[in-house]
Amino acid sequence: VQLQASGGGLVQAGGSLRLSCAASGRTFSIYSMGWFRQAPGKEREFVAATWWSDGNIVYADSVKGRFTISRDNTKNTMYLQMNNLKPEDTAVYYCAIRRGAPLNVVSSYDYWGQGAQVTVSS
Repeated sequence: VQLQASGGGLVQAGGSLRLSCAASGRTFSIYSMGWFRQAPGKEREFVAATWWSDGNIVYADSVKGRFTISRDNTKNTMYLQMNNLKPEDTAVYYCAIRRGAPLNVVSSYDYWGQGAQVTVSS
C-alpha cells in the first residue's frame, strides 16, 4: 500500500485548505483511512478517520465543526477540508491506513504517507 498526501501550504488564520491522500496497492473496502498531525516538539495526534466501506467517521474534539473528512472511492482518495484554521493547527499532516474500524490510535495504523506541511499564520 502506498499513500501520497498533497495540498498543504501557508494560510492566514480563519482561512481554508484541503488536503488529499491518494492510496494505491490493495483493495480498500475493509480498511479505514485517517489523518494525523504532528507539530514541532509534540507527539503525533489523531485528527479524523473514516471507514472506507460504510463511511463511519470520527473526529478529534479539537477539529469538530471545522474539519471535514471525505473520500472518493472511485479514485481511492481521501480528503480533509480544513476551515477556520487556527495557528495551533500548524503541523505536518499525515494520512494513514489500517485494516478494520477507524480508530484514533496512532500505533494502530499500518501504512503512512509522507506528510504535508500546513502552516497557519496569526
